[in-house]
Amino acid sequence: MKPIKKRLLTPGPTMVPERVLEALSRPTLYHRSPEFKEVFLETRELLSKVMRTEGEVLILTSSGTGAMEAAVSNLFQPGDSAIVVVGGKFGQRWEELCRVYSINPIVINVEWGRAVDIEDVERALKENPDVKGVLVQICETSTGTIHDVRGIGELLKNYPDVLLVADGITAYGVYDIPTDEWGIDVAVTGSQKALMTPPGLAVITLSKRAVERIKPRNYYFDLKKEIKQQNKGQTAYTTATNLVVALNEALKMIVEEGLENVAKRHKVLAEATREGVKALGLELLSSNPANGVTAVRCPEGINGQEIVRVAREKYGVTIAGGQEHLKGKIFRLSHMGYVDQFDVLTGLEVTEFALKELGYEGFKFGDSVRAAMEVFYKNGV
Repeated sequence: MKPIKKRLLTPGPTMVPERVLEALSRPTLYHRSPEFKEVFLETRELLSKVMRTEGEVLILTSSGTGAMEAAVSNLFQPGDSAIVVVGGKFGQRWEELCRVYSINPIVINVEWGRAVDIEDVERALKENPDVKGVLVQICETSTGTIHDVRGIGELLKNYPDVLLVADGITAYGVYDIPTDEWGIDVAVTGSQKALMTPPGLAVITLSKRAVERIKPRNYYFDLKKEIKQQNKGQTAYTTATNLVVALNEALKMIVEEGLENVAKRHKVLAEATREGVKALGLELLSSNPANGVTAVRCPEGINGQEIVRVAREKYGVTIAGGQEHLKGKIFRLSHMGYVDQFDVLTGLEVTEFALKELGYEGFKFGDSVRAAMEVFYKNGV
């Protein structure tokens, strides 16, 4: 029996709520109109609430990588050095962006699936007194790992000339992150993750000292120009107006649920997922797992890409595989954004079906679901 519903349990794009889809379908607004100005300014205010910052909040028409490039190209100059934490594919992206813009990346290589050691960051700072920034992921999506960005922010209080630049693409909307309190000078995120909006928008926040450091080296991502225009309720160039309207609705949903409740929901969903996969005799990749996505090591002899294929083709559920050298060795279950306990249970059920079909016999049907349900019951879900 073929499923009649499709479910998207990847760490981006994620499922989009009906309210947001309805907003997306509204008539397109002219990007210089008073009507759009009102929506745009409100959306920036909502982002400030969700990201808990009093700094500049800019909306860019791009993927999250565009916001990463905007950060690098505006805040660092040729010959500058920056410490880059590389513990996965997206840490590598920071490094690649630095090299493209002639910035010297001082790389802290971290085993994929492990969080960076704060002592290693401190050592790099002491050995390189001229560094201009620390670039890190809050959540390394490729491994489902959380880095201690709060701890790095505390450390950088002793280094007032060093900017903390954090990729929060799969962290904002999952955790309740006090951006300013943690000392994050620049945070980036994207619409298509826990912000529950289709792909196409990126967000970048800037502290006062980050704004003072801006020297644009990119025409489209000129943040000085964007600050000037966006404070007037416009963007420098044509923005994806329908996506902004949709993001506005998604942010209202997050605020209505409450940041603390959103974070608690993701924590419970993550715990249930982790206990579910452990009940199948499987291991987590990460020693410091994230609450938005769970990376799971494949059983010996089973290719993770086949798990992904069977789940999608036979059961209508799209999950994610591994990247780079982890391709075929792990699979990833997302539980971020518009996800509830029944989506998690479905993802675990489909994982069981796919594993059984591929020859893994280390469990009985229902083991993962039972373990997850116990977590939900314990938490009053």
